[in-house]
Amino acid sequence: MIFGPFLRQKDMKDLLVVGMLKAGQFPKFMEFMQSDAGIAERKKVADLSKTIGTVAPDQSKVMFKIAVHDMDALHAFLDGSNPVSKPVFDEVMESYEIYELKQI
Repeated sequence: MIFGPFLRQKDMKDLLVVGMLKAGQFPKFMEFMQSDAGIAERKKVADLSKTIGTVAPDQSKVMFKIAVHDMDALHAFLDGSNPVSKPVFDEVMESYEIYELKQI
C-alpha cells in the first residue's frame, strides 16, 4: 500500500510531536488544523486515521502521536518552510519537539 512517494506502510514511523503555542493561540491553531487546507497538508505528512492528539489544560501545549510517512514534509509543516502552514504557524507556534516512539 502506498502512502507517499515510494513509501510502504512498514516505512512509517510513530512519532510524538509536542508543540508549544504562543499565549492565547490555541483556537487559531485548531482552526487551521481542522480546516480543509490544514487537513490536506497533514495528509501529506501522516496517516490521519492513526493520529491521537491532546492539549494541556492551559492550552499552551499540544501533543500528537502520529504515524509519519514523509519526514521531510513533517519538518516543512512545522518549521515554516511549508507555504500553507507557515503563515499560521508563524503566528501561533512558539516551538516544537519531535520524539521517535518505539514499541517495547
